[in-house]
Amino acid sequence: MVLITEDLIRRRAEHNNCEIFSLEEVSLHQQDIEKIEHIDKWCRDLKILYLQNNLIPRIENVNKLKKLEYLNLALNNIELIENLEGCESLQKLDLTVNFVGQLSSVQSLKSNLHLRELFLVGNPCTEFEGYRQYVVAYLPQLKFLDGKEIMRSERIRAGQGLEAVRRRVWEQEQEYLEKRAREKQEAQDTKKNKEQRKKEESSRKPGFDGRWYTDINNTVPKVPEENKENGGNPEEEEKTRGTCTDDLDKEFWEKPCAFTPESRLEAHRHMEEKRRAKDREREKDKKAKAPRTLITAEGKVLNVNEPKLEFYLSEDEENNTIILDLAVYRHMDTSLLEVDVQPTYVRVTVKGKTFQLVLPAEVRPDSSTAKRSQTTGHLLVTMPKIQGEVKPKKTAPHLLQPSQSSEVPAEKTRKMTGPERLEVDPSKHSCVDLANIIPREKIVSQGPLKLQRPPLNKVGCNSEDFEDDPDVPPLV
Repeated sequence: MVLITEDLIRRRAEHNNCEIFSLEEVSLHQQDIEKIEHIDKWCRDLKILYLQNNLIPRIENVNKLKKLEYLNLALNNIELIENLEGCESLQKLDLTVNFVGQLSSVQSLKSNLHLRELFLVGNPCTEFEGYRQYVVAYLPQLKFLDGKEIMRSERIRAGQGLEAVRRRVWEQEQEYLEKRAREKQEAQDTKKNKEQRKKEESSRKPGFDGRWYTDINNTVPKVPEENKENGGNPEEEEKTRGTCTDDLDKEFWEKPCAFTPESRLEAHRHMEEKRRAKDREREKDKKAKAPRTLITAEGKVLNVNEPKLEFYLSEDEENNTIILDLAVYRHMDTSLLEVDVQPTYVRVTVKGKTFQLVLPAEVRPDSSTAKRSQTTGHLLVTMPKIQGEVKPKKTAPHLLQPSQSSEVPAEKTRKMTGPERLEVDPSKHSCVDLANIIPREKIVSQGPLKLQRPPLNKVGCNSEDFEDDPDVPPLV
């Protein structure tokens, strides 16, 4: 039996920072709850409450939820509508696939003035003649019944001939109650017979009262010849036992029975017993299975790959490290990974399964790092070696053309053996020299230009044709 506890409500209140006093919505569906309790005391401000697909037989302990607007109790064992008068703000009530057979119990919803939607699909009362007319007449505040809108004309017709409908509904209720009484009696008788059969089976086994008895008339049962040949193989015995269990399970589900709260509880108990049996078998397998050896008694470390993951181990000579690339599942949460680096081996636990690998050289665990790829999900473990040194990165030499090799000085063509550093000449100006922006005029060696007159022809001056006119001024 599952109870409503404070821890359960807090786990369901993650959207409200696990605070339950101010909780307005909580979902408690599919929890196998058999009783409603504590909610009206711990969550007074609830507006929406989901309790579908449980084993609740009765509506109770919700009368103090004054702010409750929506209550979902679908797929439960409820047989009567009750204890909802205090839910003043209730607007929607879902009772789909329950066992409500007393249709007259809907009259208890008259005080819920804000009720607008009611779902009773899948209940025995929906098969009554005049079911919809009865509900519409007694609940005038309803707007929708079983998902169908209630029209004004339908409400008027429901009020007409209500007395005859009420009488007919009452007769059908009495027939249903008598039928339910017979079903309950049959369920009790069946339960008693099963208990008595179990007692008889347990009494046939030796030592049922805790003591051992000897009987000279007892004989050793004969072992079949097949078992003798096989030497009593435990695997075959296990298969036979499993076949018997499957046959019993098949017989249980194929046995015809009425759909009642008792049959629903019986099916739930059967599934619960089957689940517990599987858990017990799983625990036995865990205990019987010997733990995997990771390190032998002599101290030898073994390579183990329980999760069956692909991996790639490489060495980085430049950085003097060993790199392990483990192909972890892409969408697996990182919290399910545990990495342990030791000087001679590395161990990774993936969801409880161990991956262990011996390293080719001794490493430094305190300087190792583990990273997870955001795209592939792979785990990258980088482990520095203890011995060795970090080598500088090799730079590609600058090749020169043959025509330029003679012109470039030897200082610029020598190979760099170490890191190259940029040197600054302190004699150079650190700021911009504005004086060199405009280029200066070139100095001409001949001096400034002068006007030169052509030389006189000495021969012409002594010529006989030359006449000196005193009125004409001389040329300068």
